[in-house]
Amino acid sequence: MNMTSSMVIPVVDVHINNFKELWGAIVLAMKTSSFIALDTELSGLGSRKALLAESIEDRYKAICHAARSRSILSLGIACYKKLENKVEQTYLVQVYNLTLLCSEEYVIEPQSVQFLVQHGFDFNKQYAKGVPYYKGNDKGGDAHGVNMRTLFVELLRSRKPLVVHNGLIDMVFLYQCFYAHLPERLGTFTTDLSQMFPAGIYDTKYATEYELRFTASYLEYAYKKCKLENCRSIKAGNSGPHLFMEFCEYTGNTQNYVDFRTCTDGQNDGDTLDICIQFSAYGWCPNGTHCAMSHDTDLIILQDEKNKEDKRNKRKRKRKQKASQESAKEDRASSPQSKQPNMENTVEAVEGAQDGDAQVEDHSEAAKASHDGANSALSGHHGKTVPNTAKMDSVVRKVEAGSHRAGFDAFMTGFIFSYASCLLPREKESVLDTWLPGCLNKLYLSGKSVPLYVAKSTFSKSSKAHMHKMDTVWGKSPDGSVVKV
Repeated sequence: MNMTSSMVIPVVDVHINNFKELWGAIVLAMKTSSFIALDTELSGLGSRKALLAESIEDRYKAICHAARSRSILSLGIACYKKLENKVEQTYLVQVYNLTLLCSEEYVIEPQSVQFLVQHGFDFNKQYAKGVPYYKGNDKGGDAHGVNMRTLFVELLRSRKPLVVHNGLIDMVFLYQCFYAHLPERLGTFTTDLSQMFPAGIYDTKYATEYELRFTASYLEYAYKKCKLENCRSIKAGNSGPHLFMEFCEYTGNTQNYVDFRTCTDGQNDGDTLDICIQFSAYGWCPNGTHCAMSHDTDLIILQDEKNKEDKRNKRKRKRKQKASQESAKEDRASSPQSKQPNMENTVEAVEGAQDGDAQVEDHSEAAKASHDGANSALSGHHGKTVPNTAKMDSVVRKVEAGSHRAGFDAFMTGFIFSYASCLLPREKESVLDTWLPGCLNKLYLSGKSVPLYVAKSTFSKSSKAHMHKMDTVWGKSPDGSVVKV
């Protein structure tokens, strides 16, 4: 089944050799964007049990420990600019993948190494070309140079909505690696975040579960499901709204830094393997590429839709059977005793599996897995046409093949957010109505029915490190008040 049309996503590869050259373009893309999506690749997370502790405060402490002892290996930045002079919901998207190298000692876990290598991460390149950075508070004049800490300051100065997927861990790592020492208390951390990102933080995992209500909510599943629904609506000629993507055609030296991520047609190529239940539910499987079952997300989505339709039909049959039985009872009550109404024998349908679809997603790097088999919605292109993947149909699709890139994951995160936003009715022209008011400043918490709210608490003050940083960034806090340490 052809789920979508193919397209190519240009991802600009940023490393130490071209970081200064691309600096102006990255900063301009952030400043002129409508919102910015981020994703990270990490060297590890520590104890998974501690990350899922019942107490949210204990979870935060565990993530802080991981952020202080581990590092960010790669950062993906996807800048989405809404084009007002276009029909429908059209965005110009610029995607950057930054290879990074922490200058301090850090822990790297074998499990993370194995997973990243399986998905194409090049550790030789990271050690040779990674953009250096150090963690914690600023040191000397580094806060004003061309480096990762200054780039993060430019992100804050852009004052754009920030979009993440299952993003609490990302936010903690970003704070520790590029901003300042993490505060000890969760309330202080969320207070700091609310001032750092005054336009709000959105978590697409929360949006997937509570706004879109998909069967699963891991990144690749949500991305492909949004693509599929958007493309079906376009092909069916529905009134919309519809989502369209446009991309830059890079010229000069920049074109030498671009990796094209091919989003192929969603065809299973005759794959008859049974679906891996573990991967289907969580987007991750301990057997990885050695699993004998299918990890084809396209196939998983089709199977989920079939199961949903089967359940819908089963409920419909039960309702008809119940109505038929009630009608028969009324006929018997009103018929002469010598006569029997003409009734067909009916059999009660037995309910199958439970309808619940809430999933507790693994916070490990594996839970954010993506690959080149991702399908894509119909797309336009900015300027000249980016290479047409229709000519690449002869390429054999390998579901587990390809590079796991933070840049492409950031693109997928932004696409989910764009799609969910375009489904909302447009009654007012305010900025907030453009996005997802129901998801504003709510970070997803695995195993919890409520999110983590990013807001200033009446019981918590901003950290001193944050207040000093705000003075460096703006000279005053985002709300206009003068910062005093």
